[in-house]
Amino acid sequence: MKGEYVVFDLETTGLSPERDAIVEIGALKIRDGQIREQERFETLVRPLNPDGSVRPIPWQAARVHGISDAMVRLAPALGAVLPDFLEFVGAAAVVAHNASFDSGFMRIAAQRHGLLWAPTSELCTVQLSRRAFPRERSHNLGALAQRLGLEFAPGGRHRSFGDVQVTARAFVELSRRLEASPPALAQR
Repeated sequence: MKGEYVVFDLETTGLSPERDAIVEIGALKIRDGQIREQERFETLVRPLNPDGSVRPIPWQAARVHGISDAMVRLAPALGAVLPDFLEFVGAAAVVAHNASFDSGFMRIAAQRHGLLWAPTSELCTVQLSRRAFPRERSHNLGALAQRLGLEFAPGGRHRSFGDVQVTARAFVELSRRLEASPPALAQR
């Protein structure tokens, strides 16, 4: 497994990239099949409305990820952290569990801030899981982690960096199991 990858995950105020906001970004790098825990990007994000006012986190979203309005009150706004995140990604391929969701949010967010989200390739561990385990019905991150014998850090499930750690380990294991070059599995 050659090359550099950035595994990333977002927590948001909802499911729509057009209507909802990012409240947390987590990412880490994989180089030549080695997870680089020290090369990480992790930040809460203060969600804003288009007029610049603070957007409250809906209780339904907070119930899933546990991120409250109080937690993001002093966090930087997305416009302040997005350039740093894009620099962290650089020319690496990106990996996410359900990549279309996270990349959809990144594409819209970057566009709103006059930036470009155009990774060299996007890989999805849901799609890799479907290839590796075609008879399984569920390919959510919890089911995949259980299938591969991976555990979330305490309090890490549904938090960006906790999900990224498991997604990275799953990506490395799935890539090995499928004995394929990850760029050949790229999704656009």
